[in-house]
Order: sequence, then C-alpha cells, then structure tokens
Amino acid sequence: MLKRVAIGLIAILAVGVIGLGVIAWRPSLKPIQPPAPSSFAPELVERGRVLASAGNCSSCHTAKGGAAYAGGYPMRTQFGTIYSTNITPDAKTGVGTWSEAAFARALREGVARNGSHLFPALPYTHFTKLSDGDVSALYAYVMTRAPVSAPAKANTVPFPLNVRALQAGWKLLFFRAGRFEPRADKSAEWNRGAYLVAAVGHCGACHTPRNVLGAEKTGRTFAGAMIDGWIAPPLTAADPSPAPWDKAELVAYLTEGVSRYHGTAAGPMAPVARGLAALPAADIQAMAVYLTDVNGAATRAASLAPALRKAAAADRAGGGLQYDADARLYAAACGACHYNGAAGPNPLRPDLALNSALNLDDPTNLVRVVLDGIDAEDGAPGVVMPAFSRLSDADVARLAAYLRATRTDKPAWPDLEKKIAAIRSEDTAQP
Repeated sequence: MLKRVAIGLIAILAVGVIGLGVIAWRPSLKPIQPPAPSSFAPELVERGRVLASAGNCSSCHTAKGGAAYAGGYPMRTQFGTIYSTNITPDAKTGVGTWSEAAFARALREGVARNGSHLFPALPYTHFTKLSDGDVSALYAYVMTRAPVSAPAKANTVPFPLNVRALQAGWKLLFFRAGRFEPRADKSAEWNRGAYLVAAVGHCGACHTPRNVLGAEKTGRTFAGAMIDGWIAPPLTAADPSPAPWDKAELVAYLTEGVSRYHGTAAGPMAPVARGLAALPAADIQAMAVYLTDVNGAATRAASLAPALRKAAAADRAGGGLQYDADARLYAAACGACHYNGAAGPNPLRPDLALNSALNLDDPTNLVRVVLDGIDAEDGAPGVVMPAFSRLSDADVARLAAYLRATRTDKPAWPDLEKKIAAIRSEDTAQP
C-alpha cells in the first residue's frame, strides 16, 4: 500500500514538473551584432531619452557611484535583495546582442533574450502597456548608450524562490499582458495621462501595496505602499494631507519637485520628479488631469485654514514660541526655515502643518527627512535642508511628536524612539 502511495506521489510530482516546464518554456531569441549608434534616427533616440527619463530607468539601473545604466542597484524585497542588470549595449554583460524583439519581450512579458523569466522587480506588469513606438524609442536610446562591462551581481533570493521557471506560475496568477487601452468615455488628455502614469511612469509599482507573493493588490491601486524604506503615499482620496492634490499642485511637484502645500520631493520620489521634468508640459498636464480624477480633488474641500491656525497658535503661545523644551528644540532646529507669515505658505519654506509626511499614519518619511535632510539636487533647485542625524533618537522623537501634536489633528505616533532606532539600523544594514 505504501509503495503504491509513494509511486502515486512521484507520478504526480513528475507530472507537475513537466507541466511547469511546459508552461515556463520560452524560446531563446537569436543574438545579434551590436547595432551601430548611427543606425538609429536622432529623433527616435531623443524620444527614447525623454521616455527613459520619465520612466526613471537610470535610478534603478545605476548603482551608487557606478556607470549609468550598468546595473548593480540593490532592490530590497521580502524575498531577498535583487540587483538590477546592465542595460548598456555591452555585448558580453549587457544587452548589446539583444534584438528589438528580445528587448520588447523583456519589457512586455518579463522574459530575457535567453528565454529565462525575469523577476517582477522589472515592472513588466506596467511596461506591457507600452506602445510599439515607445518600445522602439527606448530600444534606440538604450542601444546608443556607452557600453559598459559590468557582470550581473548575485541576487540573495533563496532557493527555491530563485528558480526562474517558478516565475511562470507567478505570472499565471498575477500577470496579464496587453497594450494600454484608452477609455472611450474619457478625453484624449485624460487617456494620455493614464498611459503615462500606468505604463511609462509605472507609478503603481511604488504607490500600490503588494500581497505576500509580491504582486500588486487587486482593488487597491495607488493606495500607498512602503518602497525602499520610504512610504509612497496614497494617490487616491485616502491621502491624508489637508490640501488636495489639484492640477496646479501636481504640475508644480512633477516638474519642479516642490509643491506649495505639500512640500519637497525626497527619498525615491526625488529622482522621479527630476526625470519627469523632461516630459513636454502638455504631458505633465495630462498626468495631472488623470491623477486629479483618481484622487477626487474636485470634490475635496481644502482644510488648510484649521491646520495653519493651529500651527500659528502654537508658535504664538506665551507671546512667542512656547517655552517648553520641545518647542525650544523646534525653534532652534526648524523654526527659522519653516516659519510662514500672513501671506501664506511659501514653497521654499514648506509649512509643516500641510506637509504630507506629518499627516501620514506612519512617521517614517518625516523621520527620514529629519535624519537625512534634502540636498541641493532634490526638490527646489539650490535649496538645501541640512541633515539632523546628530540629534539623538530621543530628540528626533520629541520633534516629531511636537509637530504632530501642534500641526495636525491626528493621533500621536506610538513608540517613536523605537521607530527612529529601527530606521537608523536599517540604513546601516543596507547593502
């Protein structure tokens, strides 16, 4: 009896392995000789440059201190660290021998030239929506970059999750290939914005929470998520900021990296804003049209006045700033740069009462900005916020708690000191 059961289990396992092999198999595409850069039309290369900038390709395919697009950037996931690959036209370690068909298959189906399945750290679930013309332009741009010899770094995803064939099963569950389909009930501008957000910008890859298998959660698109140790806030009406993200705010933020009512782009969003600035003004406007439809800005009433009045009252208490230790710490470290007078918020002096980071349920973004600051490259050109990493965990916690209490009507953040210590420890442990 046991022998029959064992034989049956072995047979089932064998059928399963064969079935997975059939599902997972993809043909290897023939390598080509690296094409000469002069074989691509300059206008096509320029279009590809703009698309690559808007898609923030260089941030994920460039390691800190490394050559552009040569890969090696670590992406931390719940399954281990995945390193981006070299997408320069180097024949041995890059994509120099990839045909346009191979390049398109990788972007749209998550399959490499050799037929192996790619991890969804490459957001092919979004790039599958790219038009033929945009794929051709991106290929032209990539193949005209300077080739760099940079062998792939070993990922730390453990067995059996590192078996590429298993990605075919993941795709069966969570991936549906197909081009972007415009909605007939929406304007051309709305559809252009939706395409840029969903396909080129792949905004949902960062702003949508993921399930235990790493797939974006169905029905929670743009609901906010943790990415690279930062919180990508909701792009929906669930955003807790007192000021709605209207068209003017979005256009300013997506082109200049700073918004009058929401603060400065920081963390993973900073290079995104820099990259989007390459798009024509009409495309940024189209993205704003789409995103304001998503977040319902037209139906949201701004609640700026109560937040600003509360902040002003805290600053005026006792004839000036409150004479308690937390208020004095704020006055010494933050007050001079973040004070706004009767004229209203100045985008170069972000009013913390309106800042997105202060109104989130999690203090991570605020803590990271306090610890790391904002350099001249990010946000408003030439405007710097110094890092306050020399403050103790207790002092950073006091600042965060004070601002939360005096600038919002939200409940206090719990266990702030532990959270701050964990963030410092996480940064130290980064590969």
